[in-house]
Amino acid sequence: MPRGFGSDVLSGRVHSMAHRSAVRGETVRSGRRRRVQRGAFDVGSGQYAPVVANFAVRLVHGPGWDPSRPIRDQEGWDEHAAFMDGLVDDGFIILGGPVGNGEQTLHAVEAADENEIRTRLDWDPWAAAGLLQIGTIEPWALWLDSRPANPAR
Repeated sequence: MPRGFGSDVLSGRVHSMAHRSAVRGETVRSGRRRRVQRGAFDVGSGQYAPVVANFAVRLVHGPGWDPSRPIRDQEGWDEHAAFMDGLVDDGFIILGGPVGNGEQTLHAVEAADENEIRTRLDWDPWAAAGLLQIGTIEPWALWLDSRPANPAR
């Protein structure tokens, strides 16, 4: 078994970002995660995918949202877009975007738990400005996943 791959990982209690990243098959450099190809760990005679939780996260317009302006014309769009791109680059957001009439966004997120989601999304400039707020966070079992390095395959 790889070093640090103990009962806390097998039980789903993965605490540090560096530890979660190692379990996910990622490397950590300068405090940022960098996505690398994932692989299942060969434990005994069976294959086990790394422990990762997925969530469906809905963000809704907050009181600072200006309904007279399109999304890309909202105050602080560039900073918000750069922040969200960083979450995608880190592997935190798998996919996401506006749904329906655009008053909500839906994101598939990889995180240790709901607390990590809330903590990371609190850093969004639009959260601080009251443009977006968390609507719902639900665990999501991604059984169908076409990503090439999908651990569910």
